[in-house]
Amino acid sequence: MNDRLSARQRVSGLCDALAARTGTDARDWFPVFKARYGMQVAFDAIKGRRGRGAVMTQLFTCCTAVDPIVCTGFAPQYADVDADTLSIDVDSANRLAAVDDLRAVMLQHTFGLIDDASSRRLASFARERKALVIEDCAHCVTRMARDGGETPLADISVHSFGVEKILPTRFGGAIWINPRLAATDPQLDADLRRHLGRLPRPTKRIGMVTRLYVNENRVLSRLPGGSGGALRSLLTNIGLYEPPIAESERRGRLAYGPMGMTPWMARRATAGIDALDANETGRRRVTAIYRDGLHDLEAVHIPGRILDGEAQPLLRFPLFAQDTPQAERIIASVRAVGGYAERWYRPELFPGVVDGHAYGLDTLDRSTVQVTGRLVEGAVSLPTEVGLDRAGEIVTAVRSAIA
Repeated sequence: MNDRLSARQRVSGLCDALAARTGTDARDWFPVFKARYGMQVAFDAIKGRRGRGAVMTQLFTCCTAVDPIVCTGFAPQYADVDADTLSIDVDSANRLAAVDDLRAVMLQHTFGLIDDASSRRLASFARERKALVIEDCAHCVTRMARDGGETPLADISVHSFGVEKILPTRFGGAIWINPRLAATDPQLDADLRRHLGRLPRPTKRIGMVTRLYVNENRVLSRLPGGSGGALRSLLTNIGLYEPPIAESERRGRLAYGPMGMTPWMARRATAGIDALDANETGRRRVTAIYRDGLHDLEAVHIPGRILDGEAQPLLRFPLFAQDTPQAERIIASVRAVGGYAERWYRPELFPGVVDGHAYGLDTLDRSTVQVTGRLVEGAVSLPTEVGLDRAGEIVTAVRSAIA
């Protein structure tokens, strides 16, 4: 394909698919190599327009959701989360409202759990302070919080197609810009669209290693002992393996500059979006099995919003044990029946950061994030991409682990 074509022309089919899925305009979607790099472009544009300041976010997340904040020079302001939504608690945000240079507030739909009511309250909090609402849809691609009608709530919405996300694509992401931003801040809107629309194409090496990723993992996972991990590290060091999280990304930096998407990534992402109905239907059914089978357990906490209304197509089903030993017993029991239970997000800023200073952890008042601390200690997440019979076995395994 002619390299003189713009990034938008190369991935126009993906933009059309995203727009059709979300009821938006294809012109407002901008595909990127990884969602974190799209966020980096957004924060750079915000800094250029409004100057440096604080971005309100949460510790119950992945470090790569905070890297774009700190690597562009913003100060992360950690609010506590609501144990029933796993997103920023508005009361906690109000207690931190002394921040007078707030530039943005992160609205994260952890595990794909979307609560429109609390999302609207958080958006109101942000807009009262003239801060942008940046929505993290990494776990719920194409599903977005809505206002009182059907209009997406956020100013900027970030979607990931990467490793251990809803789509089976392993790479790619997209940024959506709310068209109303053109009315409230036309210069920022123009800057965002210009920078995102002109991202360079990934290098040939990145194009190659992204294609190799699935087969590399298959081979490496079958090697005996610790040889698979050692070889993965070697391949990473010589640039022949693209890790989900680079070492630099645990130090408050990003591994590359912002890039667009290759046509191969775009085709895979488009196919994944075309198959989302079946994908989400399966996850809804499994979520409902977990919800119905575990709701009466008093020894664990299940976020309350999961219990309300129609089951959501969660990326993972979260539950929270009373302490870490109990969480580990649950994980071991579930894995024994073939369900790959996870520790997301234990430790905080998963999988844990190497340089706490880079993330502002050395000056954090822990009394302001006590709910987060309790959730981290007991975090367990159950797989939702399993068959219904296996989901039933996992319910039994959880119950037996805490009997």
